[in-house]
Amino acid sequence: MFRGVDFYGIDELLTEEERLIRNSVREFLEKEIAPLVAEAWHKEEPLNFREIGKKFGELGMLGPFIPEEYGCPGMNYTSFGLICQEVERIDSALRSFVAVTSGLVMYPIWKFGSEEQKKKYLPKLAKGEIIGCFGMTEPNVGSDPASMETNARKEGDEWILNGTKTWISEAEIADIAIVWARDLGDGRIKGFIVEKGMKGFKQSAIKKKGSMRAGDVGELYLSDCRVPEENRLPNAIGLRPALSCLDQARFGISWGAIGAAMDCYETALNYAKNRKQFGAPIASYQLIQAKLVDMLTEITKGQLVAWRLGKLMDEGKATPEQISFAKRNNVRVARFCARTAREILGANGISLDYSPIRHMANIESVYTYEGTDDIHTLILGRYITGIQAFRREL
Repeated sequence: MFRGVDFYGIDELLTEEERLIRNSVREFLEKEIAPLVAEAWHKEEPLNFREIGKKFGELGMLGPFIPEEYGCPGMNYTSFGLICQEVERIDSALRSFVAVTSGLVMYPIWKFGSEEQKKKYLPKLAKGEIIGCFGMTEPNVGSDPASMETNARKEGDEWILNGTKTWISEAEIADIAIVWARDLGDGRIKGFIVEKGMKGFKQSAIKKKGSMRAGDVGELYLSDCRVPEENRLPNAIGLRPALSCLDQARFGISWGAIGAAMDCYETALNYAKNRKQFGAPIASYQLIQAKLVDMLTEITKGQLVAWRLGKLMDEGKATPEQISFAKRNNVRVARFCARTAREILGANGISLDYSPIRHMANIESVYTYEGTDDIHTLILGRYITGIQAFRREL
């Protein structure tokens, strides 16, 4: 079993329970899931998340930070981070499933839903009995969600939703979708729980992807989709609730990206020790050692950022800017490590028999979604200077 990358003794900062959770998840993933990933990625045939989701549920991997009263594990955020680290070490599509389910589906129901909605959906989501997705991104609206075009119109006890959501993880297979739409009545953005099979609601997959090929990514279509008032999230009014959900997923990414980086480093290190050129292992040459040192350095810094952010989340003190910092930094680390590992593996680096090229492709999605690298840069720039640079009057 993978022993971990821990140059600065991060394990000593974790509780016994946190280490147990991580090790249990690691053992399960290596035994049951890892052998399935390369072939699924190669064929662009999504993993069976119906089956995998239930196994994740048994291990308490879905909505781990949500209280036990709703049938959820009731763990802390650091444990959630460790789970994300381990699943993304195997493949980013797995972490997407965990982070979307936990941070983008369960979190908004828990924080902004009615008590009836919480009791109806959260236990089933935690067990993996149903699958959810999060509908915010649109064909014409990505980094600027305030310009959302999907709309909702109240008609009696129902809402009529119209619009399209794209690049949605688990879009085709989801049983429920948390859909954000602009109320034509008051102009404010509101959240709705749209269920599979509702009139006017269609779901489809996006094919021919060069990234996230082991996961389900697709589109949601709402054409005069009728959603009952009881499916509106009563406390999700305005853009802020939707953005707070993104912070949950970005936290998961900040840990998950380090998992991908760890796998790339470990793969490159083992390869360099065994691959011989000019009569010696390539690990004995200075240029290769420099690459490995740079990878270990960046991973270690990223681990410390993730751990500290976990503690801030557990204490309720983490700010959106701190979450952006961690997402931006740690995805950059993963991107660097995937590229560097691919270099060390030479021609073998482009083979799916080794993980770096798959991580390298997947990380391009992670670099872009849940806020692009540039957007997180501007979030931090606004914090530093007090001046926003997102919009310009032309």
